[in-house]
Amino acid sequence: MPDRVPQCDVSVAQFQAEFDQRGYGWWAVGVQATGAFIGFAGLDQVDDGMPFTGVEIGWRLARSACGQGYATEAALTVLAHGFDTLGFSEILAVTTATNLRSQVVMRRIGMTRNPVDDFDDPTAPEGPLRANVLYRIARSARV
Repeated sequence: MPDRVPQCDVSVAQFQAEFDQRGYGWWAVGVQATGAFIGFAGLDQVDDGMPFTGVEIGWRLARSACGQGYATEAALTVLAHGFDTLGFSEILAVTTATNLRSQVVMRRIGMTRNPVDDFDDPTAPEGPLRANVLYRIARSARV
């Protein structure tokens, strides 16, 4: 039987290759006091087929890490890298209309939403994950 590469190894290799190529991508997020891995945060190109283009910030944390300020801290670090190091003039964020926790983080880091920009994700099946909201922040507006 051939050796199988775990899916997480494949994902990490892809993240690293994209980061090396573009200068941005996904970073591991850990708890400084313990070194525990709790998720990831970073920047990515908006997926093809969306009704807008640009660079998108994102984060995904373990449920046990939610509500402790880690997403906000990581997102502020990512924004600083995007604006100060990479020189982006605007960064976007997208989430489902029902993901209120992420929307709180988006507002906390200074992003704003215009309901005119909200959209149905063409890649999502009919249901609660289809309706999405779009937040934006310009370099000049950061907190």
